[in-house]
Amino acid sequence: MSRATPQMRNVAKRLMAHETRENHSSETQNPAVFPVFDKLRPQLATLMGNAGFRGLLSRALALANEEVRWLRAVHVISDGSLTGLQELQAQLTPEQFFEGRTVLLAQLLGLLVAFIGENLTVRLVREVWPNLSLSDLDFGKGDKSEKAK
Repeated sequence: MSRATPQMRNVAKRLMAHETRENHSSETQNPAVFPVFDKLRPQLATLMGNAGFRGLLSRALALANEEVRWLRAVHVISDGSLTGLQELQAQLTPEQFFEGRTVLLAQLLGLLVAFIGENLTVRLVREVWPNLSLSDLDFGKGDKSEKAK
């Protein structure tokens, strides 16, 4: 099993918190269940094509399933969106739902760093969220701290 690294969890939490603030400030009537993915999907589909994005998201979901069991009820459909999240949101506590989304996003970001590198991943995130400060975030895989032990 490949757990989401603490660095990727931190990045995922920051992105979700930023997006939550934006959604509340825009007073949307039906806020998206997972707006971070809704914003990332077009950028990633442009980068790797729809099939590539679906494959990446499916792999991230498979990795996240090992950590968060309820994510097994979530599926990636042909357009690259996730199904099953709305139903689960009503059944889970807000903390459980947040944790599952955090792990899934952290896994996706970790795969992006592995496949396209940290620099391109940071640039992609900056394109989607230009007002979010990323200078203090660590997109690395944690190798530096693990070697220091």
